[in-house]
Amino acid sequence: MTRPEHDWDHSYLAEAAPPWDIGRPQPVFQQLADDGLFVGALLDSGCGTGEHTLLAAALGADAFGADLSSVAIDIARRKAAERGLDVQFEAGDILELSLPEQRFDTVLDSGLFHSFDDNDRVRYVDVLGRASKPGAHLYLMCFSDRQPGDWGPRRVTRAELETAFAEGWSIERLEPSTFTLNPVEGTSAVEAWLLVASRTQ
Repeated sequence: MTRPEHDWDHSYLAEAAPPWDIGRPQPVFQQLADDGLFVGALLDSGCGTGEHTLLAAALGADAFGADLSSVAIDIARRKAAERGLDVQFEAGDILELSLPEQRFDTVLDSGLFHSFDDNDRVRYVDVLGRASKPGAHLYLMCFSDRQPGDWGPRRVTRAELETAFAEGWSIERLEPSTFTLNPVEGTSAVEAWLLVASRTQ
């Protein structure tokens, strides 16, 4: 990971919510859910305070959310209790968690992929592959190299995504999108990539 656990915890303990924690699902993920795509056993990788995991659970998915920040996971668990939803959350490094093999029908990643360096990116794609059933779908959004400036996370190119998911995955969509943010650097939206891929192995 490019930042240690305590840094992520600090983001959630600050007076203002971190830019990515908008208190509701990202509009792109809300649309995916509205299209009926959050199904079966679902992994929300880097779930933060759980809005996408909880959305999936509310729609009937067997939802599991994981995040490096224990503070974010505590918040997610409180939300689940308040909403009366049966959701499993676990704090820990997704690269090290003991995820069951070929367990998940659906995998979500809203802003985690771009946090990995080159070596951990390879490990991460392998983790997702081993945890996904053949035919499972991955819905991933990450920071895009089309975003100007140098603040924020590492920019990701289209070619990097194509390379990362070249083996064991079939890319069905890879298109420009946007992240909605709490206002930062004078903007409330940044350029992103949306990747939709299915597991072939």
